[in-house]
Amino acid sequence: MDKVPDFDRKRTRGGGDVAYAKSQSLLKDAIRRLFRNKAAVIGIIMIVLLILMAVFADKIAPYHFAENELYDQSKVPAWMIKVFPAMEPYAVISEDYSFGADGIGRDLLSRVIYGARVSLAVAFVGPVISMAIGVIYGSISGYAGGRTDNIMMRIVDIMYGFPTLLLIILMMAFFRTQFTELEPGTTAYVFSKIDEAMGGMFFIFVGIGITAWQTMARLTRGQILSVKEKEYIEAARSLGASDFHIIFKHILPNIIGPLIVAETLAIPGYIGTEAFLSFIGLGVNPPMPSWGAMISTGSRSIRTYPNMVFLPAIMLGITMFAFNFLGDGLRDAFDPKLRGRQ
Repeated sequence: MDKVPDFDRKRTRGGGDVAYAKSQSLLKDAIRRLFRNKAAVIGIIMIVLLILMAVFADKIAPYHFAENELYDQSKVPAWMIKVFPAMEPYAVISEDYSFGADGIGRDLLSRVIYGARVSLAVAFVGPVISMAIGVIYGSISGYAGGRTDNIMMRIVDIMYGFPTLLLIILMMAFFRTQFTELEPGTTAYVFSKIDEAMGGMFFIFVGIGITAWQTMARLTRGQILSVKEKEYIEAARSLGASDFHIIFKHILPNIIGPLIVAETLAIPGYIGTEAFLSFIGLGVNPPMPSWGAMISTGSRSIRTYPNMVFLPAIMLGITMFAFNFLGDGLRDAFDPKLRGRQ
């Protein structure tokens, strides 16, 4: 049960006291209900632990992700034989690696720890790009209305007609083939060097950003259509406020909650897209570790060395579940219909 609201006492002119409940802001109420959601709290804790693991990967990981020893290829610790008895005829026992080594003698645990950097980078950069494009596009469409709105939404409908994953694959294949041998000083050469410096993640961000903004644009448009005729908007317009001021000072602050919730729920999709691209060889550049690439490599020997697949797969699943829990908690916390029911 909720706690009884705190009461202040105010003295009236007649000398009596009148009790009145302290007001509580919508944001504080949403945060309170968010932290009362056990699944959301679990998700937040897991995300914080993953962030710490990614930030301090060079301190936590026993080895560097690219460090290898060919004589230690596919070695596993003794405890893993008990978990996967089918490995016993093939495995070489070694206690130097907590979760075993991959096919070229690299520590699996270290590569999984460093791989968190890739997934979390996509989890945070993907929504920023999607919101930056989608919110601006949807705001212009919804606020302008009429013919402009119709044309802009038809463009979104056309974009929806393309299979998103197939479009990303085609774009990544184009980037990786056309940006290989370039003349120094050109824009394409600069982009290629940026992608190389980021371990192949730049073009992943570009691919996700170009294809992930449509839903955010439609949601923003719908939210703006529902509030742009409200009294406070009419008051701002009558006082001579510019369209830019009305959108960014009056409309967006009142609709940002549902947008953040929707984008949080979309984060597992971004992580899954990156993992799939890495799985088919269009993700990060080797030897940069990615959970999707590790699953792809391990799947070739899953019957003899299942540890190569299960460890990155478990981490990928935990990360996606964590963001799903957080997204569900944010949706419940910011839904006005649930106020006073929990």
